Amino acid sequence: MTKQVKSRERVTEHGEVFTAEREVNAMLDLVKQETERVDSRFLEPACGDGNFVAEILRRKLEAAKKRAIPPKKKKPLPLEFEKQSVIAVASIYGVDLLLDNVIACRERLYEIWNAEYEAICKKEVSEDCREAVRFILSRNIVCGNALSLKTVDENGNDTDEPIVFSEWAFVMGTKMQRKDFRFDKLLAGDYEPKADGKQKKKKVPEEEYGQMQMFSPAEDKPSDEGELLTTYITDYRRVQDYGN
Repeated sequence: MTKQVKSRERVTEHGEVFTAEREVNAMLDLVKQETERVDSRFLEPACGDGNFVAEILRRKLEAAKKRAIPPKKKKPLPLEFEKQSVIAVASIYGVDLLLDNVIACRERLYEIWNAEYEAICKKEVSEDCREAVRFILSRNIVCGNALSLKTVDENGNDTDEPIVFSEWAFVMGTKMQRKDFRFDKLLAGDYEPKADGKQKKKKVPEEEYGQMQMFSPAEDKPSDEGELLTTYITDYRRVQDYGN
């Protein structure tokens, strides 16, 4: 998406204005080191059709290539790049109010990933892996209201269902673990109630900050883990076979 406005009606009704490429890169350069980490998590709470998250994925895939190159070699190993690229995709999250933006964003990220995947893995590409990446994107890029923390219907109106995000991580060999968390609980995790009913900042041990880090251009502080809903563990190429 190169235009900053799709239509006057969308600006009027939803305040939709897309960030230009120059500003996207300038803002991401403020957290450049994180954008070049394959597994650092980013959340864009108003992702549109993906200007920010697309550039984040491009940077992460470059990092994935480097991580997949064995010592004294010049080219990435296809299977290792496949795994690293899945981690890159699984670490990117987005929310948008409009379903057409969500669908376009998922497809945009998939196409960026698939182009690199085909270029590196060539004849070793896996259709199961492609389906797994599509499934991960369906979980990570959601149609919802980042202010109310609720999912929305086809008209952009809040439902009673909370936004749920999945945390993805390799736990052993090719086994990938998926943990589902309510977004509102993740955000509430940094606070604890006081005796007078108000909330105060909760002190989180430094070692816990690796659990569910979410970064965005506007907020680079990691969240506490929150309330765990479900857990699945399976081969990373088969994550689409478990849960919704």
